[in-house]
Amino acid sequence: MLLPRILTAVIGLPVVLAAIHFGGIVYMVFVGCVILLCLYEYSLVLTSGRRPVHTPSLLFFGLIMAVVAVLGRTSLITDLPDNLYPFSISVVICGVLFVEVLTPKRSWERVCNTFTGIFMIPWALVHLINLRDIPQYGEYLTLFMMVTIWVSDSGAYFSGRFFGRHKLNPEVSPKKTWEGAIGGTLLAVGAAALMHHLFLSTAFSVQKALWLGLLVAIVGQVSDLAESVLKRSAGVKDSSNLLPGHGGFLDRFDSYLLLAPLFYYVVLYTL
Repeated sequence: MLLPRILTAVIGLPVVLAAIHFGGIVYMVFVGCVILLCLYEYSLVLTSGRRPVHTPSLLFFGLIMAVVAVLGRTSLITDLPDNLYPFSISVVICGVLFVEVLTPKRSWERVCNTFTGIFMIPWALVHLINLRDIPQYGEYLTLFMMVTIWVSDSGAYFSGRFFGRHKLNPEVSPKKTWEGAIGGTLLAVGAAALMHHLFLSTAFSVQKALWLGLLVAIVGQVSDLAESVLKRSAGVKDSSNLLPGHGGFLDRFDSYLLLAPLFYYVVLYTL
């Protein structure tokens, strides 16, 4: 599995880095595609585990949530109507329930699963756009977070593979170990220090960079475990096989479900 993992990274990394560099509409489209793919894979995971979910509502209203979250703070469009957020959330809630009422074999579990995907995935991942749009440092802060999480994931993978002895949470993720988690965290902090030296030395202190690296590593791994709970409850290993060696897009971006909002607000209010 190592060779497909490396080849996928070699092909995918330039695409991600280019989208981050160009920013603006290019990056919004990139994140929008990621959100739709993650929503679709969320649906695949649930249906594979015989858990009901209404996929058309999930994709349609999930995209609405993402668009509204961007419009609510972007400078690309002015004179937006008042109460955009509560209006849009009302549309999503009423829309999902209306569709369910018209669907044969109505299921409250399907409603709950659909709502969870709509409010969890788009709302969390759209903070990747918010982070990139921070004036002056947005590109480098996005690189800081993403490179640090990549190093954390890779460090945890190799540390666990060579030194792993003690299971981290075998009921949720049998292959993850404490040794892997610690190794990934240490390497992530080192990567954070390097990214600070290269791009962000004028933005904040090296001490803050180390704390941010620790935050990225810990929250990213917890977020990864949270997605593993979903897959374990559905009885599947990967969200899909779209990314050889890595599983699916939801498997690749699961770390950001908790991390992206938290990192964005920490940076926003402390930078």
